[in-house]
Amino acid sequence: MDSITSIFLGIIQGLTEFLPISSSGHLVIFQNLLGFREPELLFDTSLHLGTLLAICIYFRSDLKQMVAESWHFIFDLSRGNRKLKSINENPHASLLLWVLVGTVPTALIGLVFRSDLEDLFGSVDVVGLMLIFTGMIVVVTRWMSKDYSRRKEVGLLTALAVGVAQGIAIIPGISRSGATIVCGMACRMERTMAARFSFLLSIPAIIGAMLLQLGTGAFSGADLIPLIYGFICSALVGLVALKILMGMVRRGNLSCFAPYCWALGLFIIIF
Repeated sequence: MDSITSIFLGIIQGLTEFLPISSSGHLVIFQNLLGFREPELLFDTSLHLGTLLAICIYFRSDLKQMVAESWHFIFDLSRGNRKLKSINENPHASLLLWVLVGTVPTALIGLVFRSDLEDLFGSVDVVGLMLIFTGMIVVVTRWMSKDYSRRKEVGLLTALAVGVAQGIAIIPGISRSGATIVCGMACRMERTMAARFSFLLSIPAIIGAMLLQLGTGAFSGADLIPLIYGFICSALVGLVALKILMGMVRRGNLSCFAPYCWALGLFIIIF
């Protein structure tokens, strides 16, 4: 992995991580075209770390309030001044709770099916099929009106459902952002709230993937320079792409990405 290639793939990751067109799918495609016959899982993880930084920057206000509210709530709870069910009175504290709840099914899917899912990163055919599936997912939002998706709260069942969607999106070609945002909207969450929860939920998932890589000793002997270049590019480009996507979600234009997913998926399968 040379520096030019890492910069190029970092740009691809930054563009595709937040737009509902599957970053993992695009990385598999381009790594295959560039001659990487084995999945570059360590490099992919470093690129995801860059987009994690973009999420933390964009949602820094939410993250600060989630930590502050949760700290005060836990402090009051320990002193008997609050009851657990009153957490709904603190929107950011409850949001952190639902992020933790949604992380459970994602972690279980990732740990139980890890080896099988990693094998899929070497299959371009799987990417093509799953991109077509992603297009089918996002096109559904065309028929989801504002009156249908109006809830500002997450809730237990919604958190678990979105967590399952995120776990399934580990399969390359299925867009994590597309699957989780659409799942949230299908559970009647308001568009912007569904997107916020989707990206906040991705934070522990990305951190977990990094810890798994560290645990396998994947960084030992690795050339860090390409990893750093890819990380920086994915973070900068990802921040721009995230702003674009949030605007499109607010306007209800998520389904615009369906034709691209279908066209690319068919192209991959045929050629």
